[in-house]
Amino acid sequence: MSMPFYVAPEQVMKDRADFASKNVARGRPLVGTTFSDGILLTAENPSKNLHKISEIYDRIAFGGVGKYSEYDQLRQAGIRAADIKGYQYSREDVDARFLANAYGQTLTQVFTHEMKPLEVEILVAEVGMAPDGDQLFHIIYDGTVLDEDRYTVLGGDNDAIRGRMESAHVEGWEIGPALKAAVAALTGPDRTVEATDLEVAVLSRSNGRRAFRRLSDDETAAALA
Repeated sequence: MSMPFYVAPEQVMKDRADFASKNVARGRPLVGTTFSDGILLTAENPSKNLHKISEIYDRIAFGGVGKYSEYDQLRQAGIRAADIKGYQYSREDVDARFLANAYGQTLTQVFTHEMKPLEVEILVAEVGMAPDGDQLFHIIYDGTVLDEDRYTVLGGDNDAIRGRMESAHVEGWEIGPALKAAVAALTGPDRTVEATDLEVAVLSRSNGRRAFRRLSDDETAAALA
């Protein structure tokens, strides 16, 4: 009987990480940033039906990049988990940290024990009652949870987009400048993108309990004008 080839655990983990990171980087990127009234989420997405950005709960939004079928399953699981906790306890007990930890555990389990890791990076964002309560949790394919400050970048050429956001970010800016900076960071200096090829949503403190609102193409174009 032939013996199976031995592969060091470190090499297995490295191969899985390389596989997932390369496939996520091929996807269209997403930027989340704080602004004066809450959190702005911007992504390149020409599809009008397959959303990268969605509402999960009252003041919480979800963003995903990578393989749509995989991050959409995670989105649905997050909605169910939030609804169950809100029903069993209270709506105020559902927060972004709880969901980020749940996603991190799920992604860690898959990355460690399954043959193929999930080809996704996800964002859980929560708008606070005041700016210092805004939260951005970036969860990557291996389950690592990153608590981001001011802005976060998922997918694409992450380092280049993050560098452009760092140089452009202004604390407490309005939605117009924030959106222009996010789009410029996504596209870079060598290309442009139309409002119809963008998916934009906000978590706004002024929207009341249901803070999530998706911007129309006309609103996006007006903000970019």
